[in-house]
Amino acid sequence: MTVEALAGPDERLPDEAAGALQGVAATIATAIPAAMPAGPTADLDAAQDTAPAADRAIGVRMIDGGIIEVVLPPNQEIEGPEARVAGDAVRALAAGRRMPVLLVITGVVGVSVEARQVYTGSIAATAFALVGDGPVDRVIAHYLLRSRSETIPAQFFPSEPAAVEWLRQYAREE
Repeated sequence: MTVEALAGPDERLPDEAAGALQGVAATIATAIPAAMPAGPTADLDAAQDTAPAADRAIGVRMIDGGIIEVVLPPNQEIEGPEARVAGDAVRALAAGRRMPVLLVITGVVGVSVEARQVYTGSIAATAFALVGDGPVDRVIAHYLLRSRSETIPAQFFPSEPAAVEWLRQYAREE
């Protein structure tokens, strides 16, 4: 699994994040394959490796209004290494600031305990809005919300526009 193109609102990388993201790219190339299990699941891993990279990518980008959007890939199990790489990308885009995070989980198969700890332990988020459109998405969202910090507001939404509207109250004007 990879993190796809990281860009600011103008589709360019923020200057202050560029150096940090070079390290993220190196982590993608080395950490993810090393974390893949061997043995009985190797056939499943090989099948996933043949899927287009875009189908397995965690998307991280800045959207209008100073909100960071993280889109988890549908039909995938999110593991700790992928979550850490995406977390590094979020911190790089936030550039030392705390910002609201839109986490799109539509169609995700599951989230490991390690990945859940990464998302719920974020120090870059002022608030989390989780978006999903089905009953499985709602269950995964509540699994993530159950372990979150009580100091960071978080809520599940069935639509992105409603989630973005709610997150705007946590965005800082700059």
